[in-house]
Amino acid sequence: MSDALLLLPDFLLIVSGFLVCRHTPLGRSVWDGVERLVYYLLFPVLLFHSIVRSPLAFGETLPLVVAGLGVVGTGIAMSYALKAVPGVDPVAHASGAQVAFRFNSYVALALADKLAGPAGVAWTAMLVAVCVPLCNFGAVYPLARQGGHRFWQEVLRNPLILSTLAGLTANLLGLRVPEPVAPALQRMGQAALALGLMTVGAGLQLGGLWAAPRLAAALLGIRHVVLPLVAFGLIALLRVPAAQQPVVVAFAAMPTASSAYVLALRMGGNGPYVAGLVTVSTLLGMASIPLWLAAWRHLA
Repeated sequence: MSDALLLLPDFLLIVSGFLVCRHTPLGRSVWDGVERLVYYLLFPVLLFHSIVRSPLAFGETLPLVVAGLGVVGTGIAMSYALKAVPGVDPVAHASGAQVAFRFNSYVALALADKLAGPAGVAWTAMLVAVCVPLCNFGAVYPLARQGGHRFWQEVLRNPLILSTLAGLTANLLGLRVPEPVAPALQRMGQAALALGLMTVGAGLQLGGLWAAPRLAAALLGIRHVVLPLVAFGLIALLRVPAAQQPVVVAFAAMPTASSAYVLALRMGGNGPYVAGLVTVSTLLGMASIPLWLAAWRHLA
């Protein structure tokens, strides 16, 4: 399967969620329960298991890790800065800022295997482990501030942040999931991926992006144009090993996380707006990933 077609299954799941919600008896009331199940149970299990199952060798991957954190940090800073632009809707910004720096970790892991085999998967798992907590802190802060929530209270009860930190702690302590339990966690993670994408489609309103189209263009521009360029610069600056470079480029060009919609909805943000951003980001990722990888190969 080509790099572009790798994201096609994700987009088809979004479309199927949209069609099922609007053209079958499984309407909005059903999907409200599914969203809660994904957010509070399935996605936390997915994050925990994806981190804890891969040993983290920090000494061998320091330039890779710093590059990943640099990409995410740049995305957070630039997306936050958009709030100062005159005319930006504060609710749309608080809801959608996360789209500029969060990433679809399962797509990243699947593509890493194609790019660099088992070593690529291990390197990407390292990026997931160190970058997901930063991404979730960055996503929760504007939503908590806009909604009048207490930031640290939201952090301490956010299931995505807690599961990621738990997975990272278990990995660093050398703990592993017992073999009889691991397959069950893996299947729950697979369910999270499918149902999470379908909930994006179920919550999609075709006019959602029109709530703030210029902001949407800026956020998607950061995610799919600026961050890959930042990755190119960090690769050169940090002298990332050649074998790890395509992993960094692909990581920077990833479509945004499908759980962005669920987080925005659960914290009182503009869910339909974020659902539209996630859908468009998935489409853009099908084009931007192979283009940026081709640009890296040309420059390497």
